[in-house]
Amino acid sequence: MSAKDSPSDKPSPNAARSGAGPRRLKVALLGCGTVGAQVARILLQDAAELAARSGAQLELIGIAVRNTATRRDVQLPAELFTTDAASLIDQADVVIELLGGLDPAGTYIQRALRRGASVITGNKALIAAEGAGLGALAAENGAQLRYEAAVAGAIPILRPIADSLAGDHITKVLGIVNGTTNFILDAMDSTGAAFGDVLAEAQQLGYAEADPTADVEGHDAAAKAAILASLAFHTEVAMDQVHCQGITQITAQDVADAKASGYVIKLLAIAERTAAGISARVHPALLERSHPLASVRGAFNAVFVEAENAGDLMFYGAGAGGAPTASAVMGDVVSVARRLAAGGPLPLSSHTSPATLVDFAHIDTRYWIGLSVSDQPGMLARIATVFAEHGVSIEAMNQSAADDGSAHLRILTHRGAEAALSSTVQALGALDTVASVTSVLRVEGN
Repeated sequence: MSAKDSPSDKPSPNAARSGAGPRRLKVALLGCGTVGAQVARILLQDAAELAARSGAQLELIGIAVRNTATRRDVQLPAELFTTDAASLIDQADVVIELLGGLDPAGTYIQRALRRGASVITGNKALIAAEGAGLGALAAENGAQLRYEAAVAGAIPILRPIADSLAGDHITKVLGIVNGTTNFILDAMDSTGAAFGDVLAEAQQLGYAEADPTADVEGHDAAAKAAILASLAFHTEVAMDQVHCQGITQITAQDVADAKASGYVIKLLAIAERTAAGISARVHPALLERSHPLASVRGAFNAVFVEAENAGDLMFYGAGAGGAPTASAVMGDVVSVARRLAAGGPLPLSSHTSPATLVDFAHIDTRYWIGLSVSDQPGMLARIATVFAEHGVSIEAMNQSAADDGSAHLRILTHRGAEAALSSTVQALGALDTVASVTSVLRVEGN
Protein backbone atom coordinates (compact mmCIF):
# COMPACT_ATOMS: atom_id res chain seq x y z
CA MET A 1 0.00 0.00 0.00
CA SER A 2 1.47 3.40 -1.01
CA ALA A 3 1.70 6.37 1.31
CA LYS A 4 -1.07 8.00 -0.69
CA ASP A 5 -3.39 5.05 -0.09
CA SER A 6 -2.57 4.65 3.62
CA PRO A 7 -5.29 5.46 6.13
CA SER A 8 -5.08 9.01 7.49
CA ASP A 9 -3.38 9.66 10.82
CA LYS A 10 -6.32 11.49 12.32
CA PRO A 11 -8.00 9.89 15.35
CA SER A 12 -10.49 7.12 14.72
CA PRO A 13 -14.19 8.05 14.75
CA ASN A 14 -14.71 6.21 18.04
CA ALA A 15 -11.70 7.70 19.79
CA ALA A 16 -12.97 11.26 19.58
CA ARG A 17 -16.48 10.61 20.81
CA SER A 18 -17.87 11.63 24.16
CA GLY A 19 -19.69 9.15 26.32
CA ALA A 20 -23.04 10.36 24.99
CA GLY A 21 -22.02 9.48 21.43
CA PRO A 22 -22.39 11.63 18.31
CA ARG A 23 -25.62 13.24 17.14
CA ARG A 24 -24.49 12.98 13.52
CA LEU A 25 -22.82 10.02 11.79
CA LYS A 26 -21.11 10.40 8.42
CA VAL A 27 -21.92 7.47 6.14
CA ALA A 28 -19.84 6.46 3.11
CA LEU A 29 -21.33 4.12 0.50
CA LEU A 30 -19.01 2.01 -1.64
CA GLY A 31 -20.82 0.77 -4.74
CA CYS A 32 -24.07 1.88 -6.34
CA GLY A 33 -25.41 -1.13 -8.18
CA THR A 34 -28.85 -2.66 -7.73
CA VAL A 35 -28.56 -2.83 -3.94
CA GLY A 36 -26.36 0.22 -3.41
CA ALA A 37 -28.75 2.51 -5.28
CA GLN A 38 -31.62 1.40 -3.04
CA VAL A 39 -29.52 1.91 0.10
CA ALA A 40 -28.69 5.44 -1.03
CA ARG A 41 -32.35 6.13 -1.75
CA ILE A 42 -33.40 4.97 1.72
CA LEU A 43 -30.67 7.00 3.46
CA LEU A 44 -31.80 10.17 1.68
CA GLN A 45 -35.54 9.60 1.53
CA ASP A 46 -36.05 8.26 5.06
CA ALA A 47 -33.46 10.38 6.89
CA ALA A 48 -35.88 11.66 9.53
CA GLU A 49 -37.32 8.23 10.32
CA LEU A 50 -33.86 6.66 10.46
CA ALA A 51 -32.73 9.36 12.90
CA ALA A 52 -35.72 8.69 15.14
CA ARG A 53 -35.09 4.94 15.11
CA SER A 54 -31.33 5.04 15.58
CA GLY A 55 -30.78 8.08 17.78
CA ALA A 56 -28.33 9.58 15.30
CA GLN A 57 -28.48 11.70 12.17
CA LEU A 58 -27.18 9.57 9.27
CA GLU A 59 -25.52 11.82 6.71
CA LEU A 60 -24.64 10.20 3.38
CA ILE A 61 -21.40 12.04 2.56
CA GLY A 62 -20.59 10.28 -0.69
CA ILE A 63 -20.88 7.26 -2.97
CA ALA A 64 -17.71 5.70 -4.38
CA VAL A 65 -18.10 4.14 -7.82
CA ARG A 66 -15.84 3.13 -10.69
CA ASN A 67 -17.59 5.41 -13.18
CA THR A 68 -19.57 8.47 -12.07
CA ALA A 69 -21.25 8.73 -15.48
CA THR A 70 -22.99 5.35 -15.31
CA ARG A 71 -26.79 5.54 -15.37
CA ARG A 72 -28.46 4.35 -12.14
CA ASP A 73 -31.92 2.90 -11.52
CA VAL A 74 -32.47 5.55 -8.85
CA GLN A 75 -31.99 9.29 -9.34
CA LEU A 76 -29.38 10.47 -6.83
CA PRO A 77 -27.58 13.81 -6.42
CA ALA A 78 -24.62 13.91 -8.81
CA GLU A 79 -22.43 15.67 -6.25
CA LEU A 80 -22.46 12.57 -4.03
CA PHE A 81 -20.54 10.44 -6.54
CA THR A 82 -16.77 10.05 -6.46
CA THR A 83 -14.13 7.63 -7.70
CA ASP A 84 -11.91 8.30 -4.66
CA ALA A 85 -13.04 5.60 -2.25
CA ALA A 86 -10.05 5.99 0.08
CA SER A 87 -10.68 9.68 0.79
CA LEU A 88 -14.36 8.98 1.35
CA ILE A 89 -13.57 6.22 3.84
CA ASP A 90 -11.24 8.52 5.77
CA GLN A 91 -14.10 10.97 6.42
CA ALA A 92 -16.68 8.39 7.52
CA ASP A 93 -17.99 7.08 10.82
CA VAL A 94 -19.83 4.25 9.03
CA VAL A 95 -18.83 2.59 5.75
CA ILE A 96 -21.28 0.52 3.71
CA GLU A 97 -19.44 -1.80 1.31
CA LEU A 98 -21.52 -3.14 -1.58
CA LEU A 99 -18.82 -3.66 -4.20
CA GLY A 100 -18.56 -7.44 -3.84
CA GLY A 101 -15.52 -9.61 -4.46
CA LEU A 102 -12.35 -9.90 -2.42
CA ASP A 103 -10.43 -6.90 -3.73
CA PRO A 104 -10.51 -3.93 -3.47
CA ALA A 105 -13.44 -4.47 -1.11
CA GLY A 106 -11.25 -6.21 1.48
CA THR A 107 -8.65 -3.44 1.38
CA TYR A 108 -11.32 -0.77 1.82
CA ILE A 109 -12.95 -2.58 4.74
CA GLN A 110 -9.62 -2.99 6.49
CA ARG A 111 -8.86 0.70 5.97
CA ALA A 112 -12.18 1.65 7.55
CA LEU A 113 -11.85 -0.70 10.51
CA ARG A 114 -8.29 0.42 11.28
CA ARG A 115 -9.64 3.96 11.62
CA GLY A 116 -12.34 2.73 13.99
CA ALA A 117 -15.10 3.28 11.44
CA SER A 118 -17.83 0.66 11.58
CA VAL A 119 -18.55 -1.39 8.45
CA ILE A 120 -21.72 -2.88 7.00
CA THR A 121 -21.25 -5.25 4.07
CA GLY A 122 -23.24 -7.70 2.00
CA ASN A 123 -20.08 -9.36 0.71
CA LYS A 124 -20.60 -13.06 1.37
CA ALA A 125 -17.44 -14.17 -0.43
CA LEU A 126 -15.24 -11.85 1.62
CA ILE A 127 -16.90 -12.66 4.94
CA ALA A 128 -16.69 -16.40 4.24
CA ALA A 129 -12.99 -16.08 3.41
CA GLU A 130 -11.82 -13.43 5.88
CA GLY A 131 -14.67 -12.83 8.33
CA ALA A 132 -12.81 -13.94 11.45
CA GLY A 133 -9.81 -11.71 10.73
CA LEU A 134 -12.00 -8.73 9.90
CA GLY A 135 -14.03 -9.30 13.05
CA ALA A 136 -10.84 -9.32 15.13
CA LEU A 137 -9.68 -6.11 13.42
CA ALA A 138 -13.01 -4.46 14.23
CA ALA A 139 -12.75 -5.48 17.88
CA GLU A 140 -9.18 -4.18 18.13
CA ASN A 141 -10.27 -0.75 16.94
CA GLY A 142 -13.58 -0.45 18.77
CA ALA A 143 -15.56 -0.73 15.56
CA GLN A 144 -18.47 -2.90 14.46
CA LEU A 145 -18.61 -5.28 11.50
CA ARG A 146 -22.09 -6.28 10.34
CA TYR A 147 -23.10 -8.42 7.37
CA GLU A 148 -26.76 -9.43 7.61
CA ALA A 149 -27.21 -8.92 3.85
CA ALA A 150 -24.52 -11.52 3.09
CA VAL A 151 -26.94 -14.39 3.73
CA ALA A 152 -30.52 -14.80 2.47
CA GLY A 153 -31.20 -11.25 1.29
CA ALA A 154 -33.97 -9.57 3.26
CA ILE A 155 -34.37 -12.41 5.77
CA PRO A 156 -33.14 -11.37 9.24
CA ILE A 157 -31.21 -14.53 10.12
CA LEU A 158 -27.70 -13.53 11.25
CA ARG A 159 -28.77 -11.11 13.99
CA PRO A 160 -31.24 -13.62 15.50
CA ILE A 161 -28.51 -16.29 15.51
CA ALA A 162 -25.89 -13.97 16.97
CA ASP A 163 -28.13 -12.08 19.40
CA SER A 164 -31.55 -13.63 20.06
CA LEU A 165 -30.21 -17.20 20.25
CA ALA A 166 -26.93 -16.28 21.97
CA GLY A 167 -28.13 -17.92 25.20
CA ASP A 168 -29.21 -21.14 23.51
CA HIS A 169 -27.40 -24.06 21.87
CA ILE A 170 -28.06 -24.29 18.15
CA THR A 171 -27.76 -27.86 16.93
CA LYS A 172 -28.57 -27.49 13.22
CA VAL A 173 -29.14 -24.87 10.56
CA LEU A 174 -30.81 -26.08 7.36
CA GLY A 175 -31.47 -23.58 4.64
CA ILE A 176 -32.43 -22.71 1.09
CA VAL A 177 -30.08 -19.76 0.64
CA ASN A 178 -29.78 -19.43 -3.15
CA GLY A 179 -32.78 -18.09 -5.03
CA THR A 180 -31.54 -19.09 -8.49
CA THR A 181 -31.28 -22.79 -7.71
CA ASN A 182 -34.56 -22.81 -5.83
CA PHE A 183 -36.28 -21.19 -8.80
CA ILE A 184 -34.83 -23.85 -11.12
CA LEU A 185 -35.70 -26.83 -8.92
CA ASP A 186 -39.17 -25.48 -8.16
CA ALA A 187 -39.88 -24.96 -11.87
CA MET A 188 -38.64 -28.47 -12.67
CA ASP A 189 -40.94 -29.82 -9.95
CA SER A 190 -44.01 -27.90 -11.10
CA THR A 191 -43.59 -28.21 -14.89
CA GLY A 192 -41.53 -31.36 -15.42
CA ALA A 193 -39.04 -29.41 -17.56
CA ALA A 194 -35.36 -30.34 -17.88
CA PHE A 195 -32.62 -28.52 -16.01
CA GLY A 196 -31.15 -26.82 -19.08
CA ASP A 197 -34.50 -25.47 -20.23
CA VAL A 198 -35.35 -24.00 -16.83
CA LEU A 199 -31.87 -22.52 -16.46
CA ALA A 200 -32.33 -20.72 -19.78
CA GLU A 201 -35.67 -19.37 -18.55
CA ALA A 202 -34.08 -18.24 -15.30
CA GLN A 203 -31.45 -16.34 -17.26
CA GLN A 204 -34.09 -14.67 -19.42
CA LEU A 205 -36.01 -13.58 -16.31
CA GLY A 206 -32.89 -12.26 -14.61
CA TYR A 207 -32.83 -14.86 -11.83
CA ALA A 208 -29.60 -16.40 -13.15
CA GLU A 209 -26.44 -14.73 -14.39
CA ALA A 210 -25.08 -15.23 -17.91
CA ASP A 211 -22.44 -17.37 -16.17
CA PRO A 212 -24.50 -19.22 -13.53
CA THR A 213 -21.62 -21.33 -12.20
CA ALA A 214 -21.50 -19.80 -8.71
CA ASP A 215 -25.19 -20.55 -8.22
CA VAL A 216 -25.77 -23.91 -9.92
CA GLU A 217 -22.50 -25.46 -8.67
CA GLY A 218 -23.34 -24.46 -5.09
CA HIS A 219 -20.45 -22.03 -4.49
CA ASP A 220 -22.72 -19.14 -3.50
CA ALA A 221 -24.57 -21.34 -1.02
CA ALA A 222 -21.29 -22.71 0.35
CA ALA A 223 -20.08 -19.22 1.25
CA LYS A 224 -23.34 -18.63 3.11
CA ALA A 225 -23.10 -22.03 4.84
CA ALA A 226 -19.65 -21.08 6.14
CA ILE A 227 -21.02 -17.85 7.59
CA LEU A 228 -24.01 -19.59 9.17
CA ALA A 229 -21.84 -22.33 10.70
CA SER A 230 -19.36 -19.80 12.11
CA LEU A 231 -22.09 -17.76 13.79
CA ALA A 232 -24.28 -20.64 14.94
CA PHE A 233 -21.42 -22.55 16.57
CA HIS A 234 -19.24 -19.63 17.73
CA THR A 235 -16.25 -20.76 15.74
CA GLU A 236 -14.50 -20.19 12.43
CA VAL A 237 -15.54 -22.19 9.37
CA ALA A 238 -14.02 -21.23 6.03
CA MET A 239 -15.72 -21.69 2.69
CA ASP A 240 -13.15 -24.27 1.58
CA GLN A 241 -14.15 -26.40 4.57
CA VAL A 242 -17.72 -26.68 3.28
CA HIS A 243 -18.48 -29.78 1.19
CA CYS A 244 -20.06 -28.45 -1.98
CA GLN A 245 -22.17 -30.12 -4.67
CA GLY A 246 -24.43 -28.31 -7.13
CA ILE A 247 -27.60 -29.18 -9.02
CA THR A 248 -26.34 -29.60 -12.60
CA GLN A 249 -26.76 -33.38 -12.47
CA ILE A 250 -30.40 -33.27 -11.34
CA THR A 251 -32.62 -34.64 -14.11
CA ALA A 252 -36.30 -34.24 -14.84
CA GLN A 253 -36.65 -37.95 -14.05
CA ASP A 254 -35.09 -37.41 -10.60
CA VAL A 255 -37.58 -34.66 -9.88
CA ALA A 256 -40.54 -36.68 -11.19
CA ASP A 257 -39.58 -39.78 -9.19
CA ALA A 258 -39.11 -37.70 -6.05
CA LYS A 259 -42.51 -36.11 -6.55
CA ALA A 260 -44.16 -39.51 -7.03
CA SER A 261 -42.61 -40.67 -3.75
CA GLY A 262 -43.77 -37.63 -1.76
CA TYR A 263 -40.51 -35.69 -1.86
CA VAL A 264 -39.20 -32.45 -3.33
CA ILE A 265 -35.57 -31.78 -4.27
CA LYS A 266 -33.92 -28.66 -2.84
CA LEU A 267 -30.35 -27.36 -2.75
CA LEU A 268 -29.64 -27.14 0.96
CA ALA A 269 -26.97 -25.42 3.02
CA ILE A 270 -26.51 -27.45 6.19
CA ALA A 271 -24.53 -26.62 9.31
CA GLU A 272 -24.80 -29.22 12.04
CA ARG A 273 -23.23 -29.84 15.44
CA THR A 274 -22.82 -33.48 16.48
CA ALA A 275 -20.91 -35.25 19.21
CA ALA A 276 -18.04 -35.71 16.75
CA GLY A 277 -17.86 -32.04 15.74
CA ILE A 278 -19.28 -29.62 13.20
CA SER A 279 -20.44 -30.50 9.69
CA ALA A 280 -20.91 -27.84 7.01
CA ARG A 281 -22.12 -28.87 3.58
CA VAL A 282 -24.12 -27.88 0.52
CA HIS A 283 -25.81 -30.41 -1.74
CA PRO A 284 -29.16 -31.22 -3.35
CA ALA A 285 -31.35 -33.32 -1.10
CA LEU A 286 -34.82 -34.80 -0.85
CA LEU A 287 -37.24 -33.29 1.66
CA GLU A 288 -40.63 -34.74 2.51
CA ARG A 289 -43.32 -32.43 1.19
CA SER A 290 -44.59 -31.94 4.73
CA HIS A 291 -41.31 -30.30 5.78
CA PRO A 292 -41.58 -26.48 6.12
CA LEU A 293 -38.73 -25.91 3.64
CA ALA A 294 -40.46 -28.02 0.98
CA SER A 295 -43.04 -25.29 0.39
CA VAL A 296 -40.48 -22.58 -0.39
CA ARG A 297 -41.25 -21.62 -3.98
CA GLY A 298 -39.63 -19.62 -6.75
CA ALA A 299 -36.58 -17.53 -5.91
CA PHE A 300 -37.46 -17.24 -2.22
CA ASN A 301 -35.11 -18.30 0.57
CA ALA A 302 -35.75 -19.86 3.96
CA VAL A 303 -33.60 -20.97 6.87
CA PHE A 304 -34.68 -23.61 9.39
CA VAL A 305 -32.94 -23.48 12.78
CA GLU A 306 -33.00 -26.20 15.42
CA ALA A 307 -32.03 -25.12 18.97
CA GLU A 308 -32.04 -27.00 22.25
CA ASN A 309 -34.33 -24.62 24.11
CA ALA A 310 -36.07 -22.56 21.42
CA GLY A 311 -36.94 -25.65 19.40
CA ASP A 312 -37.57 -25.35 15.67
CA LEU A 313 -37.59 -21.90 14.05
CA MET A 314 -37.99 -20.91 10.40
CA PHE A 315 -37.10 -17.63 8.71
CA TYR A 316 -38.59 -17.01 5.26
CA GLY A 317 -38.50 -14.23 2.69
CA ALA A 318 -36.99 -12.74 -0.44
CA GLY A 319 -33.44 -13.94 -0.90
CA ALA A 320 -32.27 -11.35 -3.40
CA GLY A 321 -33.22 -8.13 -5.17
CA GLY A 322 -32.30 -4.51 -4.69
CA ALA A 323 -34.94 -3.34 -2.21
CA PRO A 324 -35.12 -6.56 -0.13
CA THR A 325 -31.33 -6.77 0.26
CA ALA A 326 -31.16 -3.04 0.97
CA SER A 327 -33.59 -3.69 3.83
CA ALA A 328 -31.07 -6.07 5.41
CA VAL A 329 -28.28 -3.53 4.92
CA MET A 330 -30.30 -0.77 6.53
CA GLY A 331 -31.16 -2.99 9.46
CA ASP A 332 -27.44 -3.25 10.14
CA VAL A 333 -26.97 0.49 9.63
CA VAL A 334 -29.60 1.33 12.26
CA SER A 335 -28.20 -1.28 14.65
CA VAL A 336 -24.69 0.14 14.30
CA ALA A 337 -25.94 3.72 14.64
CA ARG A 338 -27.81 2.89 17.84
CA ARG A 339 -24.70 1.46 19.45
CA LEU A 340 -22.54 4.37 18.33
CA ALA A 341 -25.09 6.91 19.56
CA ALA A 342 -25.19 5.13 22.91
CA GLY A 343 -21.39 5.02 23.07
CA GLY A 344 -21.20 1.23 23.22
CA PRO A 345 -19.96 -0.34 20.01
CA LEU A 346 -19.94 -4.13 19.99
CA PRO A 347 -18.79 -6.58 17.31
CA LEU A 348 -21.42 -8.83 15.78
CA SER A 349 -19.87 -12.00 17.10
CA SER A 350 -16.73 -13.48 18.58
CA HIS A 351 -15.32 -16.86 17.72
CA THR A 352 -14.94 -18.54 21.09
CA SER A 353 -13.51 -21.91 20.09
CA PRO A 354 -11.62 -23.52 17.23
CA ALA A 355 -13.75 -25.56 14.86
CA THR A 356 -13.59 -29.33 14.96
CA LEU A 357 -14.99 -30.22 11.55
CA VAL A 358 -16.27 -33.69 10.83
CA ASP A 359 -14.86 -35.20 7.66
CA PHE A 360 -17.66 -35.43 5.13
CA ALA A 361 -17.10 -39.18 4.80
CA HIS A 362 -18.14 -39.57 8.45
CA ILE A 363 -21.41 -37.65 8.45
CA ASP A 364 -24.63 -39.58 8.94
CA THR A 365 -27.10 -39.34 6.09
CA ARG A 366 -29.58 -41.28 4.00
CA TYR A 367 -29.30 -42.07 0.30
CA TRP A 368 -31.86 -42.24 -2.46
CA ILE A 369 -30.23 -44.25 -5.22
CA GLY A 370 -31.41 -44.66 -8.81
CA LEU A 371 -30.28 -47.75 -10.75
CA SER A 372 -30.87 -48.95 -14.30
CA VAL A 373 -30.74 -52.76 -14.07
CA SER A 374 -31.30 -55.94 -16.06
CA ASP A 375 -34.73 -57.27 -15.19
CA GLN A 376 -33.76 -60.89 -14.56
CA PRO A 377 -34.15 -63.48 -11.78
CA GLY A 378 -31.81 -62.99 -8.83
CA MET A 379 -31.09 -59.36 -9.63
CA LEU A 380 -32.70 -57.97 -6.47
CA ALA A 381 -30.99 -60.57 -4.32
CA ARG A 382 -27.56 -59.59 -5.65
CA ILE A 383 -28.28 -55.92 -5.01
CA ALA A 384 -29.50 -56.65 -1.48
CA THR A 385 -26.31 -58.61 -0.82
CA VAL A 386 -24.17 -55.60 -1.74
CA PHE A 387 -26.05 -53.47 0.77
CA ALA A 388 -25.63 -56.10 3.48
CA GLU A 389 -21.90 -56.47 2.80
CA HIS A 390 -21.41 -52.74 3.39
CA GLY A 391 -23.58 -52.58 6.49
CA VAL A 392 -26.22 -50.39 4.87
CA SER A 393 -29.89 -51.04 5.53
CA ILE A 394 -32.60 -50.59 2.88
CA GLU A 395 -35.72 -48.75 4.02
CA ALA A 396 -37.75 -48.88 0.80
CA MET A 397 -37.41 -49.97 -2.83
CA ASN A 398 -39.44 -49.16 -5.92
CA GLN A 399 -39.11 -50.89 -9.29
CA SER A 400 -40.55 -49.82 -12.64
CA ALA A 401 -40.18 -51.61 -15.96
CA ALA A 402 -38.78 -50.04 -19.15
CA ASP A 403 -39.81 -50.81 -22.73
CA ASP A 404 -36.43 -52.40 -23.55
CA GLY A 405 -36.76 -55.13 -20.92
CA SER A 406 -34.64 -53.36 -18.32
CA ALA A 407 -35.90 -51.95 -15.04
CA HIS A 408 -35.39 -48.80 -13.04
CA LEU A 409 -34.89 -49.07 -9.28
CA ARG A 410 -35.17 -46.39 -6.65
CA ILE A 411 -33.71 -47.44 -3.30
CA LEU A 412 -34.10 -45.43 -0.09
CA THR A 413 -31.65 -46.31 2.68
CA HIS A 414 -31.79 -45.98 6.42
CA ARG A 415 -29.37 -43.52 7.98
CA GLY A 416 -25.73 -44.51 7.75
CA ALA A 417 -22.21 -43.15 7.41
CA GLU A 418 -21.50 -41.28 4.18
CA ALA A 419 -18.42 -43.44 3.53
CA ALA A 420 -20.39 -46.69 3.83
CA LEU A 421 -23.16 -45.40 1.60
CA SER A 422 -20.72 -44.11 -1.00
CA SER A 423 -18.81 -47.40 -1.13
CA THR A 424 -22.13 -49.23 -1.52
CA VAL A 425 -22.93 -47.14 -4.59
CA GLN A 426 -19.51 -47.91 -6.08
CA ALA A 427 -20.02 -51.63 -5.53
CA LEU A 428 -23.49 -51.47 -7.09
CA GLY A 429 -22.04 -49.81 -10.18
CA ALA A 430 -19.62 -52.73 -10.60
CA LEU A 431 -22.38 -55.38 -10.75
CA ASP A 432 -22.96 -56.86 -14.20
CA THR A 433 -26.71 -56.69 -13.60
CA VAL A 434 -26.51 -52.90 -13.07
CA ALA A 435 -26.32 -51.01 -16.36
CA SER A 436 -25.76 -47.66 -14.60
CA VAL A 437 -26.20 -45.72 -11.39
CA THR A 438 -28.55 -43.04 -12.67
CA SER A 439 -28.53 -40.78 -9.62
CA VAL A 440 -27.52 -40.52 -5.98
CA LEU A 441 -29.25 -38.00 -3.74
CA ARG A 442 -29.26 -37.52 0.01
CA VAL A 443 -32.38 -37.26 2.16
CA GLU A 444 -32.67 -34.59 4.86
CA GLY A 445 -35.23 -33.38 7.33
CA ASN A 446 -36.09 -36.65 9.04
